[in-house]
This record gives sequence, C-alpha cells and structure tokens, in this order.
Amino acid sequence: MSNQTYKIGLEPVELENANEQQKEILENAKKANGMIPNMYKNMVNFPALQNTYDSGYSDFRKDSDFTPAEQEVVLLTVSVDNSCEYCTAAHSYLAENVSKTPKAVIEAIREGKEIEDDKLRALHEFTKVMNESRGNPTPEQAKKFLDAGYSEKQILAIILAQAVKTISNYSNHIFHTEVDEAFAGHKLETA
Repeated sequence: MSNQTYKIGLEPVELENANEQQKEILENAKKANGMIPNMYKNMVNFPALQNTYDSGYSDFRKDSDFTPAEQEVVLLTVSVDNSCEYCTAAHSYLAENVSKTPKAVIEAIREGKEIEDDKLRALHEFTKVMNESRGNPTPEQAKKFLDAGYSEKQILAIILAQAVKTISNYSNHIFHTEVDEAFAGHKLETA
C-alpha cells in the first residue's frame, strides 16, 4: 500500500482485547474461515461495518444465481478494479482453491487480459462497466451482458457485490491491511 495514502490509527482487534460484540463477530469469523482474517480484525473496530459486510457477502453468495466461479469473477474483478491488494489476494486464493475458477480466468482478471470463455468474459466486462460507470451502464452494455445468458436480477447481485467490496476494499485501503499468510501466495506483485 502506498505511503501516500492515509493510514487510520485504530489497531487491529484481537480476541483477547475485544468487547463482547467484537468477540462474537471474530469468533464467528474464525468458525467460518478457520482463522480470523486481518481484514476482520480491522473492520470489527466498527462492528456495524463488519456486520453489514458479513450480511451482504453471505446474501451475495447465497442469492446471486451465479455459480461459485462466476461469483469469484465478480468479486475479484471489483477488487482488482478498486486496487485492493488484500481482497485481490484473498479472492484469487478462493477462486482457485474453493470456487474452482479456471486458473486462466483468474490470471486474465489479475493481469488485465481478455478472458477466453465468452460467458465469463461478458460477466467480467459488465462488472467492470458497473464499477467504472458507478452503476450507469449503457443499454448496449446491459444487452451484451443479458445476451450472454445472465438476468436483470443478476445486475442487482453485481450491485450488492460492489457494495460489499466497497466496504472491504476501502477499509483495507484505510488500514493498509497486511495480506494474511494463507493468501500471501496469491498477492499481486506490483511494479
């Protein structure tokens, strides 16, 4: 993370110094992930932020009608587009090891190259359009997405993913969150 950006002075919250509300959130994170990600230790400084993230993330995973690989295309695209080193590493790891997203697709998103698979390319491109246009795609851009086999409901799911990634990406920026060891092998090397 750049030394030119503000770094918040709040310290990461550990289980041993967490209040009851924070402790419950951190324990749930540990149960769900087998660890407490650094991102959670930071966001839990403001429990409402962490709870909103958790709720939206869970709803996106459960209700988006995207496959797990498609979900990762959306989440990784937004993370890369928002220059979040932490979430880019985490979602690259999840894409490869949990969602079984094709490695070539992960690499294309990370490297800004074209995705070979037509449907995943349409999803990636439309997600970028939604992010870069601040939710104002042209009718032609939306038609291209819909013609690839996606639905208007899934446009709303992309908006939910953008909201969730804004929470995590921006909080990671402000905290300069260190990438967890579990995701370190997927850290995007920048020049």
